[in-house]
Amino acid sequence: MRMAAMRGRWAVVLSAFAAPVLLLAACGGGEEAGGARTTVDVRLQEWAVLPAQASSPAGQITFRAENTGPEDEHELVVIRTDLAPDALPVRDDGSVDEEGAGIQIVGEIEEFAVGQTESQTFDLSEGKYVLICNLMHTEHGATEAHYRMGMRAAFTVT
Repeated sequence: MRMAAMRGRWAVVLSAFAAPVLLLAACGGGEEAGGARTTVDVRLQEWAVLPAQASSPAGQITFRAENTGPEDEHELVVIRTDLAPDALPVRDDGSVDEEGAGIQIVGEIEEFAVGQTESQTFDLSEGKYVLICNLMHTEHGATEAHYRMGMRAAFTVT
């Protein structure tokens, strides 16, 4: 009888210590591996790309792009380059040659309508980037290259 009582007490003592340890193990760590996570709001409008901030720490960066129009669909292309935003290689029509020398396309948020907001996350390392809209539209017989019209902005990852 005395052994049964001792075992019962040990069971209570062990469970008192085991519960917090199991709870901590289940919760895991608070931070994911892979660096910082940042969200950058970007407004796209005729004829500008307007990031809310000009830089961000390296890591997972979510660009949340809002198309404020007022008329055209837009896209957001993220380009790694040491070139100035207005010096990217262009085609004859005024759009950026996405396979041109000195640029690396990281990714994009494909074109979306006025009034919409779209997001995409990219893993960006330190360096210089340019954010552009590279769409083309024809209005009243004239071709509008959004990049040539001014839809570009410098962005730095530190």
